[in-house]
Amino acid sequence: MARNIPIKVARAQRDMTQKKLADEVGISRQTMNAIEQGDYNPTIKLCRAICRALNRSLDELFWEDEDDEKE
Repeated sequence: MARNIPIKVARAQRDMTQKKLADEVGISRQTMNAIEQGDYNPTIKLCRAICRALNRSLDELFWEDEDDEKE
């Protein structure tokens, strides 16, 4: 799984730490880090919570191009 750079960028634009975002969506900072690193595949419910917290769409934060899946 590829790194999730869009989450990191959206989080930075809102001046949020991993801890603050994790607290807002009800997970640990370590889990948020794993999501950003591409080491954890969140449920759709968690994806939607992250999107709401960052005011972004699912496509903006979680869309993967076919080329990304080959990495």
